[in-house]
Amino acid sequence: MAEQLSPLEIMTKLVSFPTVSRDTNLPLVDWVQDYLDSHGIVSHRWVDPEQPHKAAVFAHVGPEVEGAVVLSGHTDVVPVDGQPWDSDPFTVVERDGKYFGRGTCDMKGFDALAIWGLVAAHHRGVKRPMQLALSFDEEIGCTGAPPMIEEMQKILPKGSCVIVGEPSTMQAVTGHKGSVGFDTHLVGFEVHSSLQPTGVSAIMEGARLIEWANDRNAENMAKTPDEVAARFDPPFTTCHVGMIEGGTAHNITAKDCSFMMDFRLVPGETADHWQEAYYARIREVEAGMQAVRPETRIDVSRDFYVPPLVPEVDGEAETLVRSLTGDNATHVVSYGTEAGQFQEAGYSAVICGPGDIAQAHQPNEFIKVAQFNAGHKFMQELVDRLAG
Repeated sequence: MAEQLSPLEIMTKLVSFPTVSRDTNLPLVDWVQDYLDSHGIVSHRWVDPEQPHKAAVFAHVGPEVEGAVVLSGHTDVVPVDGQPWDSDPFTVVERDGKYFGRGTCDMKGFDALAIWGLVAAHHRGVKRPMQLALSFDEEIGCTGAPPMIEEMQKILPKGSCVIVGEPSTMQAVTGHKGSVGFDTHLVGFEVHSSLQPTGVSAIMEGARLIEWANDRNAENMAKTPDEVAARFDPPFTTCHVGMIEGGTAHNITAKDCSFMMDFRLVPGETADHWQEAYYARIREVEAGMQAVRPETRIDVSRDFYVPPLVPEVDGEAETLVRSLTGDNATHVVSYGTEAGQFQEAGYSAVICGPGDIAQAHQPNEFIKVAQFNAGHKFMQELVDRLAG
């Protein structure tokens, strides 16, 4: 029998692969598949046809029946460029009761525990199956999970509940906001700024769309939130532009202006609703631009959509996690995860993983040793439950 690595040994190996979203994750996937194969576990990969240097990996152990508990994680991490690290970001270093390294918290710590758990479940001979699902491109819009989930359902018996191991300090998170983003490009007409009324500044017209977003934020903030929205901070849908570019000189009306308009949606509000509202404002602004210069325009397209995780009534995943952790409090978060995508595909879903989201993406990212050990204890108890 091949050696069973400890969770720390697995995490150390996973962190050593610099799987920044812009780069390949195939060496990590190769290693995971080789390790599972060495324990007699058949795994499958789905390669993105548009990005053949990226792949998802998934596997099933236990009886070949439906109803598995799915352990879900992502393999990509955010860049370390320009961050002041005190040690090699891709080497796990222990100091002061913490494991430092890119992805230790978000979320290769959980990935390691999930791989350990799958191997342990296989050798234990669990009565209820367990599945592993590791995606890619979560950090750039959760784009890798939906095709992975679709492929899983073609190959594996369908699982019934999913534990998404994003860092939640091992609390059961039952809801999160959704998000949708729109690439927006305004094409204006250049004239000398002294003749501004005869031209169209793409930047200044873009500002009308951004001001519309500011107005929506003010309106939403003033509303009384419903019961579900009230659980979130902030308790309303937010509109946001984080980057903007355009123009050529301070004395020329800008020919181009580009930005991403994104919305963080509370459960109960749909991406289609906000798309319709945003597109309506775009048409108004575009009409004003074209009244001055008919050749001007606004191009817009949906770039990403991450569905919210909607709190379930007596959800199977939530019930399982609460029974293992003893956590009966209500927890929701404003960031997005792949949990909503599993939920949309017909799985019960919950978020529960070691580490604190405050450490994610930070220089000197870390997970506390105590948190990692708590995750290991949780995984041991889960294997016991599935075996019992």
